[in-house]
Amino acid sequence: MLTVKDLLEIKSIEGIKIVAGESGINNEIAIVNIIENPDAFDWWTSNELLLSTGYIFKDNEELQNRIIQELAEINCAGLCIKVKRYFNEIPQNMIDAANKYGLPLLELPFGYTLSNLISIINEKATARYDTLNRSSLDVHNALFRIALEGGGLNRISAELAETINNPVVIVDREWNLLHYTDYRDNQIPLTQCLHLVQDRPVFPKEFTDTIPQNISEIKKSIKRIYHYGNGQNIKCRIMPVAVANYLYGYIVVLQTVRELAELDYIALEHSSSILALERIKAREIEEVKLKIRQDFFDDLLTGKITSPQTLQTLCDLHGLEASYAYYCMVVNIEPVELDKYEDMVEMKVELEQISKKGVELVYSLSDKADGKVTSFYRNNRIILLVGKQESKSSAISDIKSFAGELHELLSRKIKRTAFLIGIGRQYKTIDSLHKSFSEAHEAIRLMQRFNDQSVVSHFEDYSVYHFLDSNIKTPELESFFYSSLGPIYDHDHAHGTSFMITLENYFAYNRNVSEAAKAMFIHRNTFIYRIDKIKEILQTELKDSEELLQIQLALKIYRLLHKN
Repeated sequence: MLTVKDLLEIKSIEGIKIVAGESGINNEIAIVNIIENPDAFDWWTSNELLLSTGYIFKDNEELQNRIIQELAEINCAGLCIKVKRYFNEIPQNMIDAANKYGLPLLELPFGYTLSNLISIINEKATARYDTLNRSSLDVHNALFRIALEGGGLNRISAELAETINNPVVIVDREWNLLHYTDYRDNQIPLTQCLHLVQDRPVFPKEFTDTIPQNISEIKKSIKRIYHYGNGQNIKCRIMPVAVANYLYGYIVVLQTVRELAELDYIALEHSSSILALERIKAREIEEVKLKIRQDFFDDLLTGKITSPQTLQTLCDLHGLEASYAYYCMVVNIEPVELDKYEDMVEMKVELEQISKKGVELVYSLSDKADGKVTSFYRNNRIILLVGKQESKSSAISDIKSFAGELHELLSRKIKRTAFLIGIGRQYKTIDSLHKSFSEAHEAIRLMQRFNDQSVVSHFEDYSVYHFLDSNIKTPELESFFYSSLGPIYDHDHAHGTSFMITLENYFAYNRNVSEAAKAMFIHRNTFIYRIDKIKEILQTELKDSEELLQIQLALKIYRLLHKN
């Protein structure tokens, strides 16, 4: 075991001396490192001796003081500065800070190189690693045994809290609570300072936003200060739970009982590895359950389940009411920045996270739906099945109102993502639900085809377009359109008029001239003049009901053929 005191007695480093922080002279030295980056606070570890020429902080007194404080809080062994390069002598403010925090501040003579010092210290510290490795192996074996016995998050969390003598909180990658273990000597109970609700965020956004995006690459714990209550602060160590740079979550240690020592940091790293295995296992189990559930919904929504007895059994198993009348709502997800992912697997994972978040938001709003909501995701779409007792049908206006609220919630909570919501018709029996599912998809397809401003549409909004588009071939549609409105269309192109749009508004406002003119922002007399010209071109009075129906169908076909 090499201490700072032992270092001062090594004859091959003659002239090294301690200038401040003598109260920490018995600090153990586990490893030696060089300070090269002023932003590397997250990379330092316990019992580490830091070496520096002083270049990075030579002109910054604030940084000098902060480095001393940070090293002391992490329980680093000390700081050794090579003088006569950028400092003739170590600044007094650093000496004062080192004395204040009990951090050994050493002075290395100019004649020694930092690499030479590292080599000498590592040679002397080698024997100490045997003891540390044995202790590390004991911790690993204890945690690994828990994993083998299927102890889960609760036992791993309890073992870690007992090892490091501090409370532990385990969260997922979205900072939602998975498990926590308070420590018996903790004077600040976790329930007093944290929001501890299962599967809900534990820490405020201003705390989680300080965590580096690349924390899974750091592969070690970092220090952050959690502020709560009336200006009270808790020092936290945050350890990522990650495999191959995929982040599963975090272990958060609240240092409310004691500061962490070197072995504690090792225990934290071992716990991270074991927890990663647990999360992988839990994810695989969840994927199997999800696959079984998805297979059922796939069969249900494609009409493959024909036996009433089988349908009843599977509905009971998966939480559906076979006697209810259902309609289907489909949410199409289009992340606007999905192209930035070069790796298809990474892109799929990101899309899956968005879909999961979307399903959570659906259930948070489900009490506003007129019926019982079952929701799940498939690829880039969230699917909602909404059912109620057969005798109580839902009004389309109410359904669209709920869909509008859902769209607003999704857009507000999930940034940089566009959503379209299609709604199918309600059917009295659940074995007809596949029809509603198909209609919801068709509503989305037609919304995308027309590329209008709608973000929520019911199948009924496009039922005429669906009929025309699905049952009549394009040449026949074109022939019908030109026989009905061809002269108007040709007149617009030849003379730059807007008679087609005028006709659309004429019928959209039930042939109310005043309302249609107002919608087009033109004078009523101008609108009347245009209608008269249309009558003249078509040689009609726009009164015969059959003729009016033919013109309205032609306008629908116009949208199908010409509006991209």
